[in-house]
Amino acid sequence: MHTVAFGHVIRPCRAGLLAKASVLFLALLACGCAGPLALQNAVIGYDETTAHLEQQLLLLNIARTDSELPVHFTTTSSIAATFDWTTTVGIARQLQDSPGTDFWNFNLGASASENPTFSIVPISGEDFTKRILTPFKEDVFEFLVYQGARIDRVMRLMSGGIEVQKPDGSFDRFIENNPRRPQEYEEFRRIALHLEWLSANRHLFVRDLVFEEILVADFKEVLRAEDINNGFNMGLTWRQKPDGKYKLTRFRAGKVVVTNYDPQALTDQERFALDEKVKRNPAGFVYVDVRPGDPGGDFPIQGGIKLRSINAIIKFIANGIQAAPEFPVENDPRTGSIYENPSVTLKINVTDTPPPTNVPSIKYRGEYYSVGDTQWDRTTFVVLSSLFQTAVGDVEDVGIPVTISK
Repeated sequence: MHTVAFGHVIRPCRAGLLAKASVLFLALLACGCAGPLALQNAVIGYDETTAHLEQQLLLLNIARTDSELPVHFTTTSSIAATFDWTTTVGIARQLQDSPGTDFWNFNLGASASENPTFSIVPISGEDFTKRILTPFKEDVFEFLVYQGARIDRVMRLMSGGIEVQKPDGSFDRFIENNPRRPQEYEEFRRIALHLEWLSANRHLFVRDLVFEEILVADFKEVLRAEDINNGFNMGLTWRQKPDGKYKLTRFRAGKVVVTNYDPQALTDQERFALDEKVKRNPAGFVYVDVRPGDPGGDFPIQGGIKLRSINAIIKFIANGIQAAPEFPVENDPRTGSIYENPSVTLKINVTDTPPPTNVPSIKYRGEYYSVGDTQWDRTTFVVLSSLFQTAVGDVEDVGIPVTISK
């Protein structure tokens, strides 16, 4: 509750009329400012609180997993707040016994009140369980890298390993991103570092395979103008060939690929053939093709990055605390210098006392779980939060809301 009150008493005189008016104006002006200020503070406060809760929930589930307990999420689906502003003005005249002495009393007041209602949803049910257990789609991987996230950071978080494939696309072997398998873990890290080195030197391409798909190869009839216009509105293009016949095509986006060459430099037929080979991979794979003859090609890589689910990512981070801690891995001799190569994907400190700095933290079973106080760890935690938001998606119909009114 925010209250602003003003009071003023003066003797009536001709010269005092201006003073009375000035006091009245200033009081009303102050009353008008009280409400918007309260609204501004409330909106900013709710936003800060919601963001802080999401960070703590992520850390709480990392702590639960570290204690070998199942994850559980709750989210604030809505905040409905009613704001009331009230302004009162009172003028009264008081007559005294002695002649010529009377008083005018001015009473002005303003108040602003806020009544929020929170809807808290325990996220559960079959639909949400599928969301947290289903591996991420390749477009999420592409989006993060496209927005500037380091590809080695994204791979270490999102990837359970790399499926090495033969030239025809068939399975060769699997390299797991798991410290419990030290040799495979080291090989995975070196591949991730090599891709990051290529990316830092502008020699890596992470994009969809876009090619022109032929729908009709030979159309012998004469096209009408409305056919051309209708096709254009549907993303289709009619072209007349040298023999006078028409060809109907459309541009189509295929699978996501990570390459050391520009896929757009390939012919349409080559891109189409590559897309057909990549489509054999299950959902949740990102195809990698670092081939000889192009930058970084002396360290050839061909296969698929197998993506994790958000549940698997949380488990990987929690296991890194004590069950399966990560360890330092140097880059391959064929890889150039790397700007940053931390041992741990996301360092989570467990202490008996609160962290000395302002980092995301939560107290669980008498201990404090906090994000490592480095730029790498803070940034990685931001990426993890984005992945969680992507996995949760729309919270409607995933649980029974609990409504709390203040």
